[in-house]
Parts: sequence; structure tokens; C-alpha cells
Amino acid sequence: MQNIDMNRVVGKCHILFVCIDSLRYDVAFEEQQNGGTVVLNRFGPWRKCHAPGNFTYPSHQAMFAGFFPVDEGIRNMKERETLFFSEDIGMGRKAPEGAYTFHGPTWIEGLGQEGYDTYCIGGVSFFDKRTDVGKVMPSYFKHSDWNPSFGCKVKESAGHQVEFAMRKLRLAPEGQKLLMYLNISALHYPNYFYVQGEKKDSKKTHAAALRYVDGQLGKLFAAFQDKGKTFVICCSDHGTCYGEDGVWYHGINHPVVTTVPYKHFML
Repeated sequence: MQNIDMNRVVGKCHILFVCIDSLRYDVAFEEQQNGGTVVLNRFGPWRKCHAPGNFTYPSHQAMFAGFFPVDEGIRNMKERETLFFSEDIGMGRKAPEGAYTFHGPTWIEGLGQEGYDTYCIGGVSFFDKRTDVGKVMPSYFKHSDWNPSFGCKVKESAGHQVEFAMRKLRLAPEGQKLLMYLNISALHYPNYFYVQGEKKDSKKTHAAALRYVDGQLGKLFAAFQDKGKTFVICCSDHGTCYGEDGVWYHGINHPVVTTVPYKHFML
């Protein structure tokens, strides 16, 4: 059931989209329940959802076209919550109630046409612009940035990304509506270094990485609150396995990979 009218958001609020790349639902839920994610817990519980893809590239292509994770239990696609609706596709090409109809191949570009200044702060290699594939999704944004300190192998990556985002916010003109996307890479492999002495990625190190990310997000949310009313989408693009049923990592249709946490909220 639609719980927000995006037609009351677009043009009136900043929009912040945070994807915590590779975050598993079970770990997100456990940290929610035990108080490990103090910041994210302030904004309501995670919704248990099905991802639109089993690794970063297909999942993001779907989300940027408006196909976000679908709540578990949905049996009829007409019942899914739709934030952004493409005028080019869909059942009867009629936007569901509460959805914002965008023009163009992605809602990112659609909002750019509506006057938003759009920013991408990359994390994993699909956003690093060092290869032709790595240039595709950043090209949807008016501004896109990546540097090695944002990447998976850097323990402080999320802190670097958040500080960079906050600098961009400070430089943005007053009154300019902003759409900012962050691809948080910290939970993607490798993440063993978030637990001292560990040599291999595991649920334990994944959870420690999430707690680290949560500690960084508070500063970003506060900066957007200072900038103005902001609608936040926060989710994972896919989960990742650590040996369940003999499966390691992602790109495979295993329930751990295809079940993801999702929430949206207003700052």
C-alpha cells in the first residue's frame, strides 16, 4: 500500500538515495533489534523485501528506472508501492496513486529535467568511471564523483564518502533542489577488516561494517536536515552469502542474496 505521495515530494524536497551495497536483510534486522544501528533505527524498522537483481549492476538499473525492492508478501505487482513511474512502460501506462511520473530513461534524469541538481558519489567499481561499464550509471547524473578512497578495500570508505557529500552540500546554492545518490561500498567484500584479527569475510564482519556505516550516516542526515526538508530512500541492492548452502558472495539467486532491507523516510 502506498504510504507517501511522491507528487508532494518532488519539487518541494531534496531527495537522498543511500544504497548500502550488499547489505543482507538478516544482518540489518539483527542489528536493528540489538540496537547496533542507532542512527538508522531512528527512522523506523527495515522492510523485508525482494531485490530486483542479484548483483549491483542489474539491481541498480532497475532501481534507477523506478523498480525498487518489493515488499515480501506482495502477490500482485499492482499492490507494490511505486515511488517513481516511467511514462513509457507499465500496466496501462497509468501511474499508480502516489507515484511521480518521470520522463526519460531514469527518474534521475527525469528529476534533472525538473530542475534538480543531481549528484552521484560512487563506491563499488560499477560507479568508478575507470571502465566503459563503470561510466554507464554515473552518466545518469549531472555530477558524478569517485576516487579510490571510496572503494571497497578502504576501511574508512564510508567516512570519506560522507565527508565528500557534506562538502558538496555546503557548496550547493541556497534554494537549489538536490538529488544525491551514495553507493556505500563498505559492506561489499572485503569486509573482514572491520573485526580485529579476522582474516575472512563473515556475517560477523558484515555486521561490524554495518555498525561502522551507521555511525557515519548520522552526520549526513544532519547535514541534509540543515539544508532543508529531505526525502530519504535507504536500502540494499542485494545481499551476499558467506557459505550458506555452499554459496559465496552474490550474483546467484539464493534467498540471502535476493532478500534485502528497505526503508524510506522524511528528514
